[in-house]
Amino acid sequence: MGDLNANLPCHKTGDPQLDKAIYQWITWDKNLKTRAQIEALLQDGHLEELRRRLCSRMSFGTAGLRAAMGAGFALINDLTIIQSTQGMYKYLAKYFPDLDSRGLVVGYDTRGQEASNCNSERLAKLTAAVMLCKNVPVYLFSTYVPTPFVPYAVKKLSAAAGVMITASHNPKEDNGYKVYWANGAQISAPHDKEILRCIEESTEPWSEAWNENLSDSSPLRTDPLKDICRGYMEELKSVCFHRELNMKTALKFVHSAFHGVGHEYVQQAFRAFGFPPPIPVPEQKDPDPEFSTVSCPNPEEGESVLELSLRLAEKEGARVVLATDPDADRLAVAEHSYNSGWRVFTGNELAVLLGWWMLFNWKETHPDPADTKRVCMMATTVSSKILQAFAQREGFQFEETLPGFKWTGNKIPELEKKGKVVLFAFEESTGFMCGSMVRDKDGVSAAAVVAEMAAYLDSKNLTLSQQLANIFEIYGWHISKTSYVICRDPPTITRIFTRLRNWEGKGVYPKCCGGYTISYIRDVTTGYDSSQPNQKCVLPVMKNSQMVTFTFQNGIVATLRTSGTEPKIKFYTEFCAPPGKRDVSSVEAELCKVTDALVEEFLQPDKNNLIRRSVYLTLPVENAVEGALQALEGGRGTGGEEEKGNNCQSNCHCCVSGHV
Repeated sequence: MGDLNANLPCHKTGDPQLDKAIYQWITWDKNLKTRAQIEALLQDGHLEELRRRLCSRMSFGTAGLRAAMGAGFALINDLTIIQSTQGMYKYLAKYFPDLDSRGLVVGYDTRGQEASNCNSERLAKLTAAVMLCKNVPVYLFSTYVPTPFVPYAVKKLSAAAGVMITASHNPKEDNGYKVYWANGAQISAPHDKEILRCIEESTEPWSEAWNENLSDSSPLRTDPLKDICRGYMEELKSVCFHRELNMKTALKFVHSAFHGVGHEYVQQAFRAFGFPPPIPVPEQKDPDPEFSTVSCPNPEEGESVLELSLRLAEKEGARVVLATDPDADRLAVAEHSYNSGWRVFTGNELAVLLGWWMLFNWKETHPDPADTKRVCMMATTVSSKILQAFAQREGFQFEETLPGFKWTGNKIPELEKKGKVVLFAFEESTGFMCGSMVRDKDGVSAAAVVAEMAAYLDSKNLTLSQQLANIFEIYGWHISKTSYVICRDPPTITRIFTRLRNWEGKGVYPKCCGGYTISYIRDVTTGYDSSQPNQKCVLPVMKNSQMVTFTFQNGIVATLRTSGTEPKIKFYTEFCAPPGKRDVSSVEAELCKVTDALVEEFLQPDKNNLIRRSVYLTLPVENAVEGALQALEGGRGTGGEEEKGNNCQSNCHCCVSGHV
């Protein structure tokens, strides 16, 4: 170390900020591999790359800190995790006088990168070491767990906070540091900003913080795995409504864990619901940080990444495929129908089914209409408005939040204080919260709930697709498209959104797109909303991210926003038809035109060198609508071996509003 410091002046770059950052890194980093990365860049004269890695720091996005693994203050590595936890300790010690009795929960997934000697378990142990060396108790899981286990444990153990080391469904190069507050929800303002400030005040690592083995010997470390897993599976039964039916169903299910943590926990969840365990995809059930059988570890990408699951399901005669992402907080579902092959449901379509299912079972056990008024459901503002349609007809409360479950989770305590029961919440990117035992999206519980819903519908001679069409008939067709373009250049993103805000002069937004008139503009980045009398957003302002929503005269709502976890500009469009309207073919054509125009006119992918998504995340709208209509017609057939029809009796209540 002394030799390195002595030689450092020979490599002055001429940039005092960079020189200081290089000196700090080489002085502080005890990970030989990441220190060597910085030394190699310095020796080879890669100053711009050194600036990118060393002269900026990660900020909390919609899901905590997330970045590629590697050397540098802007990336995920031993040193930045230690620094982040030192800042966490400093803030928690100020906020919680009883921190030394409440403690911190720490969980991790199975990510890793050999080139940086960096993996989630090691980073979790370093996180624990920072707290333990300050005599703060730590509940460190002894093995990898689903992300939902951490917020569940925080509440169950009355801990001050929780940390989950995960990058969820991001590419294999990434990792992350997800923080939960004492209420079991992800941290939000002002805690996130205050923690960042404390991190910046505590950058030099404490010598004891590097002792990753401290958790193996410290009496302040507890392994909560057994108790939390048992408690979670027991409480999960609160959203199980038909256990006896589950035990008898002939339906088979296939589950893919996508090389992550979900296999054993989904198996246990199925047993808690009375099901035999789902059939695992053998190539994907065990952890693999290389994600060797998928192009990207995100089941939201649809059929292209579900190939092994669908193939196995056909071989085993399973009609429903369930796929959890690597940290098991998201769920994708596909269903095989007898006349149209496999259908991969979008996040919005699954929310239609799950929202209906949770309300249907609530009303079965709470027949008094006054009880329904106690119910609340939530969705993020870029998700389908279907829950709003449910609420208007059924008489419960609907709440819309900003994108990201941190907003949803933090809203729950406020609603519960008012006597509300939060029955269901979702975000369109396949994140679902069934019940509120976990104040975050949870793919493990959602997998079991979807399986029970499918088994119940099968007992009524209905498929998921047929029931989706039934629901749309009652509450109105909600047709949506969701996709993205990739942009790794922040100045380009800023330029795109600045252009939108100054379309026809300073502060003047576009009045039309693709020839379609725009009625209202909402810009949560600036706090502007032309639909409000005072032109101010009802939703909180998000100055550090970009999000603009356009409401068209023809009823289509479209949003452009930057992702908080990936280098993407996402776009969302939806048409909401009134109940009973079945002639949706012309409307879906308009939706396609508006979506294409939104991308070409507002994002200008070719001019801005954006990488286009090759296919939409949803099925092409025309195929989805046609398939749903076919399901509706098929659901009213006579039934039989080749096609199951809707032969339910008038008292079966297949839809919340009664017989369909």
